[in-house]
Amino acid sequence: MSDYNFRLDLEVRDYECDMQGVVNNAVYQNYLEHTRHEFIKQLGLDFAELTRQGIILVVVRAELDYKKSLQSGDRFWIGTRLQRESRIRFAFYQDIYRYPDNELILQAKVIGTSLNDKGRPKLPKQIEAALAG
Repeated sequence: MSDYNFRLDLEVRDYECDMQGVVNNAVYQNYLEHTRHEFIKQLGLDFAELTRQGIILVVVRAELDYKKSLQSGDRFWIGTRLQRESRIRFAFYQDIYRYPDNELILQAKVIGTSLNDKGRPKLPKQIEAALAG
């Protein structure tokens, strides 16, 4: 629980739950994406500016292992670690833990890359720097 590059606290909202009273499985992807976006902003990268420069960040694979369920009102935190996977791919390792017991709720590996203005994979210097540092 200590080797994360970034951590974000969140709380479950009522409308994120399904008929069984637990967070719908698809909502967890929203939590993970929001956390990745906040992490990338913390690194000094701006999605809108990257897009203007012709750099498109994309997810190419998402693996989610559901361990337990969150319910309405639960407070939780997401730990995120960024790691290079190959010359042109990087991975966000993300774990969700419930407060106050730090119970593991979900483990995820989200693989991404960036595309240039021709749609070809290319890691620009901004992403290379984030992976190096």
